[in-house]
Amino acid sequence: MLLLPQNSFAHCDSYDGPVIQDAFKALESDNVELVYKWISEDQEAEITSLFNKTLKYKNRDKEVYQLLEKHFLETLVRLHREGEGAPYTGLKPAGSTKQIIGLTDTAILEKDLPTLLNKLNKHIGKVIKEKYEKVAALYDVRDESPEKGRAYVAAYVDYTHTIEAIHAPLEHNEASHPAQRTVHKH
Repeated sequence: MLLLPQNSFAHCDSYDGPVIQDAFKALESDNVELVYKWISEDQEAEITSLFNKTLKYKNRDKEVYQLLEKHFLETLVRLHREGEGAPYTGLKPAGSTKQIIGLTDTAILEKDLPTLLNKLNKHIGKVIKEKYEKVAALYDVRDESPEKGRAYVAAYVDYTHTIEAIHAPLEHNEASHPAQRTVHKH
């Protein structure tokens, strides 16, 4: 939900995402190695071949170059998505990236994690508060009628599922990094 890594939140397929931005840098500087980080070693030959074919037309036929450039971008993103175990669903326009992902990239570029954490914490706090207030308001009337009871249950399920969705990555991280957990002896 809010913090779970989901394919719908990906931005590597967006024109303003880092994969395509690195591809443009590579084409501009004639340096295919700038995109190797986004693919596996066994995919380098395919990308290099397509990159070189694309560059052949860079200063020749603009229309052919644009077609080859788009094919290069699509292939690069498709191969990257395969490496993530995610489907390729086409290139997305600039500006289609979710705001939170833009904030994560800005935090990296500006080396400013505190601003990201502040905005994220405010947003999470606001969402949890709204859901809590709704379920708390319905709590006292939940037994007055089936309709009020169902409204309470719907709000309760939404509230608890939101908390679980926020907590799940944290719980997963603790399970995958057991050395970082604190062991309490009784």
